[in-house]
Amino acid sequence: MSDEDMYDDEEFEFEYTDEDDEEQDVDVENQYYGAKGSLDSNAEEALRGFNEVIRMQGEPCEWGFKALKHIVRIHFRKKQYEELRKRYAEMLSYIQSAVTRNYSEKTINKILDEVSTADNVDLLQALYTMTLQALKEARNERLWFKTNLKLCKLWFDAEEYNRMQKILRELHKSCTTEDGSDDPRKGTQLLEIYALEIQMY
Repeated sequence: MSDEDMYDDEEFEFEYTDEDDEEQDVDVENQYYGAKGSLDSNAEEALRGFNEVIRMQGEPCEWGFKALKHIVRIHFRKKQYEELRKRYAEMLSYIQSAVTRNYSEKTINKILDEVSTADNVDLLQALYTMTLQALKEARNERLWFKTNLKLCKLWFDAEEYNRMQKILRELHKSCTTEDGSDDPRKGTQLLEIYALEIQMY
């Protein structure tokens, strides 16, 4: 029996593909860290590097999500809000499959906190709307609730009570049983809603 007969073509090809994927992962990771190294000294170069990570990754992966996080933050600092919205929406598309819930939650909160410092209500509204929609689709009720609370507090600080009231009604609805009474299993969330309602009045 020759050496060639010993290996099934499919098996050999599979191993090659596996190795090839690992090499590609390492290349994407190296590209990410190279771009991250440029962040402080040259934002444009970092932006190009992070965009290259997106191009190289193939299937959405954690490195792409991390790159998009930095891309969004760079566009925010440069006040390029349209591009920021577009890339933030792209980043949100990764939360269902490419990263863990904890990591996506931490990243989303950081970005929303940072953007909240801008005096741009339209941008804020757009990002929160996109976030809440993505969280609903991902069935991440806990983060959906917390993000709505955060938005409520922002509207309270801005004295936008009508907007705040609309969100509070939606939050309260999410904490009721089918017959419309308060769900005793959601006592903590209900307390947070009542606390905001008291502050509003």
